[in-house]
Amino acid sequence: MATFELISMNDAQLELTLTGKRGAIIRKYIEYLEQREPDQAGKLTADAEETTAAIRRRLAAAAQLTGRELVITRQNDVVYFWDKGDGPEPKRRGRKPKSNA
Repeated sequence: MATFELISMNDAQLELTLTGKRGAIIRKYIEYLEQREPDQAGKLTADAEETTAAIRRRLAAAAQLTGRELVITRQNDVVYFWDKGDGPEPKRRGRKPKSNA
């Protein structure tokens, strides 16, 4: 006989979208997001098999699937990330906006 179980819609959607090799990779990145405490940042260092661009893409995909907004920044071969409301926004380069005075 079949076993019946109730799960949340979010869990069901995650199970259906995260299949195959890509799904396993994104699941790992979701684990990275869930390990962080609210006022902590994450740090991922790229190795020979992946680039910082790939790490950024995977973090963004994991954040979108879990409904989070992340700030993702890169410095050399290290990617830092945190939830949007947790810390300061990264400094932007360029001119300051003109004031209306």
